[in-house]
Amino acid sequence: MSGPDNTPETTDQNPLSPEVIERHVAAALTSIESAGDLEQLKAARLEHAAERSPLALANRSIGELPGKEKAVAGKLVGQARGQVNKALGARQAVLEAERDERILIEETLDLTTARTRRAVGRRHPLTLTAERMTDALIAIGWEVAEGPGVEAEWLNFDALNFDKDHPARQMQDTFFVEPAKAGLVLRTHTSPGQARSLLERGAPLYVAVPGKTYRTDELDATHTPVFHQVEGLAIDKGLTMAHLKGTLDRLAESLFGAGVTSRLRPAFFPFTEPSAEVDLVCFVCRGDDTSCRTCGGTGWIEWGGCGMVNRNVLKAAGVDPDEYQGFAFGMGVERTAMFRHGIADMREMIEGDVRFNEQFGMEI
Repeated sequence: MSGPDNTPETTDQNPLSPEVIERHVAAALTSIESAGDLEQLKAARLEHAAERSPLALANRSIGELPGKEKAVAGKLVGQARGQVNKALGARQAVLEAERDERILIEETLDLTTARTRRAVGRRHPLTLTAERMTDALIAIGWEVAEGPGVEAEWLNFDALNFDKDHPARQMQDTFFVEPAKAGLVLRTHTSPGQARSLLERGAPLYVAVPGKTYRTDELDATHTPVFHQVEGLAIDKGLTMAHLKGTLDRLAESLFGAGVTSRLRPAFFPFTEPSAEVDLVCFVCRGDDTSCRTCGGTGWIEWGGCGMVNRNVLKAAGVDPDEYQGFAFGMGVERTAMFRHGIADMREMIEGDVRFNEQFGMEI
């Protein structure tokens, strides 16, 4: 019988080795410098600086290291990501200047032309989408709760069962408010509304918590450091995953039309157990088109996260977990708006171009 394989892990197998990180940076810089326009630069950003990029995945793996190694790895990866982001910013400035010069030549506007009618105001699609989501829950008897953007670290993390060394509590993922000993952060999700609502109102409880959230993400087509969520929380006696599934299906139909249902995939979140990712049946092909561009032929589109509220969260809020159970879910408003209206680039929603808002009319 052969003994255990004690061969040391090679450098190429270690995503946090200096050689591997340097290779990722070199590839990113080459791709950035070769971008000839903003579309090509966008592709380079998605490949080398987005959530699934090699450097981002390496950054995630830092949380698995022993305490003494985290600082060294964090500095290495942080400097590498900073170098890539700096190159992206510089190249974007050059390409935007070239684009602006071209637009000045190619586009003309006669400012002396009289307007024939007064423009009608428009509401932003994020506002409309958030209201549609909360209205769907109000229609089944839920209430709306709100919380502050600057949140106590205890409510943002500890009350939601985040460990002291959880990666989300690192400065590369969360905006901390100075001084650090104040224990304040820009909330990273609307989930603190769970703890606040339970502490203020007690159980039973059915609330929707819409709001703005903050994370240290880079701005790209699918991410922004400031975004919006709608959190749903139900606490009562006898609630099960079946009630959660029914609520999600009702919400999906109200937003995307009849026949759009959800499915749950096992996942992990500190504040729910069991936890699941929520997928929607494709609202374009209904799962019948293997060449559908919206769902990639899978028939399903990822929407958000959910699960049964962890017993520790209930205990932290002073609720007896043996008497009350509950479920929670959270969806990004930007992602939902992109699904509803076919918006391909999240940056279009925050650039303030009035022509973008005009597409959505004046709903009340």
